[in-house]
Amino acid sequence: MSHRDVGHAVAIHFYATAPYACSYLRERKARSQVAIPAESIDAHVYSQLVLMGFRRSGLYIYRPYCDVCRACVPVRIPVDQFVPDRSQRRARARHDDLVVSLLPLAYNAEHYQLYRQYQEARHSGGGMSDDDPVQYSEFILKSGVDSWLAEFRQGAELRMVSLIDRLDDGLSAVYTFYETREAGTSYGVFNVQWQVELARTLGLKYVYLGYWIEECAKMTYKSRYRPLEKLIDGDWVPFRG
Repeated sequence: MSHRDVGHAVAIHFYATAPYACSYLRERKARSQVAIPAESIDAHVYSQLVLMGFRRSGLYIYRPYCDVCRACVPVRIPVDQFVPDRSQRRARARHDDLVVSLLPLAYNAEHYQLYRQYQEARHSGGGMSDDDPVQYSEFILKSGVDSWLAEFRQGAELRMVSLIDRLDDGLSAVYTFYETREAGTSYGVFNVQWQVELARTLGLKYVYLGYWIEECAKMTYKSRYRPLEKLIDGDWVPFRG
């Protein structure tokens, strides 16, 4: 176990997990580096960890720490430079009737039902497709930092929910789930653009999108938001290709 000081002279320790089945690339083993203790990681310390490539899942703050593979690449959008392409502009116009509310982290049965529907449609058979309310709450509603639920409604109908963390320099898009049973929708594309606009409104520089994985079809969409930056060997550099 190693330790170092990260922001505010708070002693944060790191440990490496045992290998486990990779969630993104079949037949590969993954490991994570976990930051502890969770109760010492406030919003400022968390912001510094995100700059180093960490992400959050409930109270669990981690980054990939695989023995050989380096497929998971942290990426972020510099909001003042972002220009949507034509397809993204169409998605924005298609859903411009959505009304958004920023809510505290609290259990809502309607949110949970949408989450279950999304998991069954997009990740059937995965580790979260059978999450019960307790598991959902541990993942979505537990946070030691400044977090919101963005609720998107079309009239009275719930269409999408997004879990967002506020950082010192940006927003972290932690997790989004949405209605999948309608044809011709682009809720996820709309959501990223909405978060960019929220960051601009708040005077923040970046929207952190998590990991881009070239070999995983479900994660390659992030490269369509340009310009984009990626974290390579400790430095944020322009995303090429």
